[in-house]
Amino acid sequence: MAHGECRSGGSLEERRAEASLADADTAGQLKMAGAFQLYQQAVGELRLAQVPQVQAAFSRAGPFSAWLVIWLMIYQRLHAKGTLSVAVGELLTGAAGSFVHRSGGVASTPLSANTSAYSQARSRLPVEVAEKVSDWIFEALNDRPRILPGLGRPMFLLDGSTILLAHSDDLVAHYPPPCNQHGASHWPVIRIVVAHEVVGGLSVRPVWGPIGGTAAVSEQGLAKIIIGRLPADCGVTGDRNFGVFSMAWHATEQAHPCLFRLTDLRATKLNHGSLPRAGSDRQIRWDPSRQDLRNNPEISAGSFVAGRLLAFRTHEAGGKRQKLYFFTTLTPPPQQILELYGYRWNIETDLRSLKREVRLHALKAQSADMVAKELVLGVAAYNLTRAAMNTAATALNLNPRQLSFSRAQDMLNAFLPVFAKATSEEQCQSIMQQMLTAFSQSKLPNRRRRRSAPREIWPRPCSFPRRKAGEKGLP
Repeated sequence: MAHGECRSGGSLEERRAEASLADADTAGQLKMAGAFQLYQQAVGELRLAQVPQVQAAFSRAGPFSAWLVIWLMIYQRLHAKGTLSVAVGELLTGAAGSFVHRSGGVASTPLSANTSAYSQARSRLPVEVAEKVSDWIFEALNDRPRILPGLGRPMFLLDGSTILLAHSDDLVAHYPPPCNQHGASHWPVIRIVVAHEVVGGLSVRPVWGPIGGTAAVSEQGLAKIIIGRLPADCGVTGDRNFGVFSMAWHATEQAHPCLFRLTDLRATKLNHGSLPRAGSDRQIRWDPSRQDLRNNPEISAGSFVAGRLLAFRTHEAGGKRQKLYFFTTLTPPPQQILELYGYRWNIETDLRSLKREVRLHALKAQSADMVAKELVLGVAAYNLTRAAMNTAATALNLNPRQLSFSRAQDMLNAFLPVFAKATSEEQCQSIMQQMLTAFSQSKLPNRRRRRSAPREIWPRPCSFPRRKAGEKGLP
């Protein structure tokens, strides 16, 4: 829809949003011109070229630099189709084409639509470089962390999930498929732990490991690593799976105040054999058990964590009453602690965005190195979209969580080629205002309570027969 059409029509809320933009004159000052512009600001081409691993891997002259390869891999994650040919098409028609190294410096040399050169460049890219760029993007976009009222510090949400991988010899060796009483699965699976900022949703670089085999890792083991990646002077919160002594100890050792929900059994042990009374809030000293010390050799026998044990009686979405127990080293009043834990639902929607919108639910890479690169750069693509949403929300005086991630991603992809064709600052400002208007119309609906889908599965019809294992002696 054209900007003039939005101004003459639309709802009262939309017209007010446009008027506020014109009055505040934010369109000309805002430096949000899509994911590519944010990538250029966060990752300098010369800075990346000076990294030793980049110089070693891309020493031979070729059309692709490490900086361009990383952007194209991010672009694949932002695109709905996400194939190699889509990335090469971006070179032919998009703003990234001007960054191709032409042979002999001849700008008129036509680019090939073949994907082989790009595929080889992706393979040459070191995993360490992809991880470094992902960290640079997060640090650049998180330069001004958002702080919840009354806390005085940003908070990060911990959660774990699984990702399905392709079946290849290399992936099966690195990530053995999980087993049950019926045998081993065909598909390798990895366990992943993420940490997302509560308000803006930005994610630090995730950690993962095998879910099966002798080197299988737990969510708590992965969380120890990701806690060390959190920015300084921030807090961390998690559900009952992270409400164990080792998590509280590691967070405290690294100066991260924590809030973890406890199971009924663990709350009973911390309360000397009985469940805490609803409404209670008392100071406790959490000492490690023998199992804690056995499973975490880095913790000494005399270690402890001082904090608070809180109990609340609340109602679920369906009206059912439940009791919640927490351990925290934070100091705000009890009701504010309960409200803070209520933000934990944001990590569920963030994981959904990572899996559905950035397509990290199942990776098609055939090697462990390519899986690592796809993961960290997929999170970088997610962060670029989140940063654009946060900037737009600030200009529109909205909470970033009020914007739809999928719609915001669609708007970025739609306006990216328009920005590439802009020839003046006035055109950029006009396009920016149109994009912010589109963002203002990408709000999520206000629901009184979360929708809960019934736990029923209706299988989708399929015209192909299901795979059946052949009998012995038969192909």
